[in-house]
Amino acid sequence: MDDLKQKIALFIDADNAPASKFDMVLSEVAKYGVVTIRKAYGNWKSPNLKGWEALLHEYAIQPVQQYDLTKGKNASDIALVIDAMDVMYTKQVDVMCFISSDSDFTPLVTRVLAEGKVVLGFGQRKTPSPFVNACSKFLFLDEEKEPSKSDSKPKNIKADTKLINLLRQAVEATEDESGWARLGPVGSHISNKNSFDSRNYGFRNLSSLFKAIDLFELKRSPENYYLVRNVRRKKV
Repeated sequence: MDDLKQKIALFIDADNAPASKFDMVLSEVAKYGVVTIRKAYGNWKSPNLKGWEALLHEYAIQPVQQYDLTKGKNASDIALVIDAMDVMYTKQVDVMCFISSDSDFTPLVTRVLAEGKVVLGFGQRKTPSPFVNACSKFLFLDEEKEPSKSDSKPKNIKADTKLINLLRQAVEATEDESGWARLGPVGSHISNKNSFDSRNYGFRNLSSLFKAIDLFELKRSPENYYLVRNVRRKKV
């Protein structure tokens, strides 16, 4: 499929997403295709949405007004879900993108995935893991900075057992008889399992992440692509 021809529907939970990071979202989404639907949901009479209000005309975002009918609750979630389901069944879209830090959208994401759509998620680090993990890819909007060369090791990266196991399993699943695996298939294997993105750990790409962890060995092949190997499997 030609990614540049893919159509994308973008839904913004303005009550639970930072407007200041919208440029970052558009840059990422542009890798997948063209955004044909842009909708933002919230109580636009609230001063908390001034940041988003300033972007509506500039980025051709359609605002959807939802009043806070009950204290502590908002109707934006329901309106967003209804519109997303409507778009999924009546419009020709290939990718659906949700900008929110609210886990209430997890069932929606799983339903969209079941229809064969790619689901992109964007939110802050406070976003509950069920929503993060449900997406095809989820990118935190409050990025961590990549460690500088003066830093010997990224903080707590080796202590993240879940991450290390994920990397090891991907390498072992794609390695050859010598224990080396091409980085491309490793990344594809990881993407097929969850919404992993190396930038969420403060690294520009997967190779930078592997380089920072001394549990893996990384080298260039004669054809100039990266190969990675689990140090524990290194043959003497």
